[in-house]
Amino acid sequence: MTFFTRGWGVACLFTLLLTSCHLLEFSPNQVAATGGARQLTAQNLARLRQQPRAAGGDTVRFVFIGDTQRFYDETAEFVRSVNQQRGIDFVLVGGDISDFGLGREMQWVHERLRRLRMPYLTVIGNHDQVGNGRRAYQAVFGPLNYSFEYGGTRFVMVDTNGREVGCNGTVPDLGWLRQELADTTRRTVVACHVPPNDNDFDPQLMLGYAAVLAQHPRLAVHLAAHIHRYTAGHPFRDAVPYITTYSLHKHRYHVVSVWGRRAFSLQTVDYGPAS
Repeated sequence: MTFFTRGWGVACLFTLLLTSCHLLEFSPNQVAATGGARQLTAQNLARLRQQPRAAGGDTVRFVFIGDTQRFYDETAEFVRSVNQQRGIDFVLVGGDISDFGLGREMQWVHERLRRLRMPYLTVIGNHDQVGNGRRAYQAVFGPLNYSFEYGGTRFVMVDTNGREVGCNGTVPDLGWLRQELADTTRRTVVACHVPPNDNDFDPQLMLGYAAVLAQHPRLAVHLAAHIHRYTAGHPFRDAVPYITTYSLHKHRYHVVSVWGRRAFSLQTVDYGPAS
């Protein structure tokens, strides 16, 4: 009788594990995209196209923040703050959504960001590519490089994590970037994770990347994250302004507005104690 009871218990536990395997992540090489947390970029772009414009005139206004990695409480606080803002079209997360490139981490962040009143979009960060992270990011979010148009503005989202592929001259994809920027009639914003003047950017592509951007007459601003702090300047001595933003741990984010031919403004929102 004792043997039967134990055997029955083991069988029940085994059945439970089999039927609940989507709740577990057994290996950093596993790609998990369960429930609604799959192809989120396409879902949020569809939502963005359907919603009425939040900002007036030809202005597009969005929140820019970087590096949510493991800052789950801070992410919830960030969402509460952003939801109090008015006239925001969408939120842009500048990469390092995860810390270890796990699909489960990306879904944990999504569980908090999905409470935003507006859509959110992402670029891939270097931490998002740890282990099998590239595949996990593609499953949960979507393409590593993509672009979209909204409010008369073209947004070009670029994978610039060159060190994660051994700085082998393939990331960022300058051919793709050049093609995306070929239309010079659109006001344009370029966003990525690793800024081109950072040591984690492929050094053999740095000047070529900057040259492609400098040739665009309506490029309003280049946005990046990665270094967890705000910087602004013209590191390549051209007309392109390069901005980096805070990590979520700093309890600050930027509201970016673009309008006109290539005008932009930056507002800093401080919603808690600085770290």
